[in-house]
Amino acid sequence: MNEEFSKLFKTMMEQGTEMARLFNPALESFSPVNFEKFFPTMSKDMMEIWFGRTFNREGLDARTRLLLTIAALTVLGAQADAQLRLTIRHALEAGATQREIAEAIFQMSMFGGVPAMTRALEIARSVFDEKSGDNT
Repeated sequence: MNEEFSKLFKTMMEQGTEMARLFNPALESFSPVNFEKFFPTMSKDMMEIWFGRTFNREGLDARTRLLLTIAALTVLGAQADAQLRLTIRHALEAGATQREIAEAIFQMSMFGGVPAMTRALEIARSVFDEKSGDNT
């Protein structure tokens, strides 16, 4: 990254932070984990509208898009724990099986490394356990 781009990026981040503060001062201490509590899972129909075939009729369905997102978040590693947990919940809601989710994560071991894969599998297991506890 050259110096000119670094300055531009820093300015953009400062402006974004200031805009968030002015829009909602509470965003200064935004936590993705707390966001999960507010909005834990979208319905399957909502996911199809936003991520599936509604806007891209010839493209991928929501289930497939979410499996791809799980793969990408796995490669990002521990910096994406909250997003990964949320996406796994959404994938299950969209019809993905636990095995499909695990296979998407396993495949990423070659790209993100075994530690990233292991962390993602731990998160997946916690979501699976959480979902099995929902059947009351």
